[in-house]
Formats: sequence, C-alpha cells, structure tokens
Amino acid sequence: MSANVIELVNVRRYFVVGDYIVKALDGVSLSIPRGSFMSIMGPSGSGKSTMMNLIGCLDTPTSGFIKVGSEYTNNMNESQLAELRNRKIGFVFQQFNLLGKLSALENVMTPLLYAGLGPRERRRRAEELLEKVGLKDRMKHLPSELSGGQKQRVAIARALVNNPDILLADEPTGALDSRTGEQIMELFETLNSEGRTVVFVTHDRSLGMRCRSQVHMIDGRIVEVR
Repeated sequence: MSANVIELVNVRRYFVVGDYIVKALDGVSLSIPRGSFMSIMGPSGSGKSTMMNLIGCLDTPTSGFIKVGSEYTNNMNESQLAELRNRKIGFVFQQFNLLGKLSALENVMTPLLYAGLGPRERRRRAEELLEKVGLKDRMKHLPSELSGGQKQRVAIARALVNNPDILLADEPTGALDSRTGEQIMELFETLNSEGRTVVFVTHDRSLGMRCRSQVHMIDGRIVEVR
C-alpha cells in the first residue's frame, strides 16, 4: 500500500479563454501522505479550486500526471473516473449540495446505491454515520428543517459513507457562522485523528493554519509547503 493517497507530478491545467491561455495550474508537484490533515490556501485565482478538482478527479490535467493510491488517472475515461471517485474520495462542499426532497438519512444513503449494497446495509451504514456526526435525532428531517451546521454534518456523513481513503472539503465552513464553523472544524479534526486523510481548500488563513500541513498557492503555483 502506497504511503501517499495522492501524488501530483508537474501538473499543468490550462484553459483557453478567447485569445488567451489561462494557466490555472502551472507545473505543480505535491504528495499527500496517508493520514494527512492538509489545507490548500491562497487568494482568489491562485489555483486552489483547480487543484481540488484535479485531486478529486473532477477534472484532468493538461499535462503531468496524477496518481490516486496506486492508480494513474490520466488515461481514464469519465466512467472510470466516476468509479474511482465513488470508491476513494468523499466530497464536502460549502453549499452542502443536499437533495431537498430527501431526508438526512436518504441523502446519506444515496451514494451507496452506486456501490451495489442492499437496502438494509445502506440504511445501517447511513444511520451509523449520522449518529457519529451527532444527528441521531435528525435522521428523518428534510434539509429545510435543519440548521446550516446540521446540513454540513449530513454532507460529511454522506462523504464518508463509502469509507473513502480521502476526504476533500471545499470551503466547508464558508456558509456557517463562526461558532458552527468551529464545531465542524472539530469534527474534521476528530475524523483525522481516527486515521482519515482530510484535505480542504480555504481562503481563511486562521482555519488553514490549524492543519498539520499547509500548501500555499499563488498564480497557479505552489510557493510554500509547511
């Protein structure tokens, strides 16, 4: 088993906008060891969201290569990338991305439909994770009946339900008040202490500095790794 869950080697991601080439990532190399608690920080336009999309196999590089565990992603098609994401990567987004007509329990169960598990096992696993994130009494509530912090906890449970190797979070506290954001941050710290690899993008330096390692980006390049 590789010591790194993600490796990027000389990765470039260029976009053509009119007559211009935008170098969103410009020759980035990074190894993310298993069990990391890492933040990716930088101002708007620094490339951190592009980095997250590439790490999460939501996009492919213009050049260079990306390795997830022991698998190289460069020559994978869309269905292969989707299957890899479902097995190895859990996502948490700033705006939660919950399905409004489904209960908290049903939202967490949804990714398991693609994993081929039976309904009883899907329910058992979802209930276990909702209890883990402190929502034992909110399983049947719709997203509209939950607070922002509770919605983010549902999103975290959903991200964990396939037991991924890595948990990726994009500004996970950005839509929350400071007290609720602190609680979500503590939950990430707990998950990491249990052995989960956690990587998140943030523009909030104080939040990012709480991680054991930080990647600082400017103009599509990594300028410092601590």
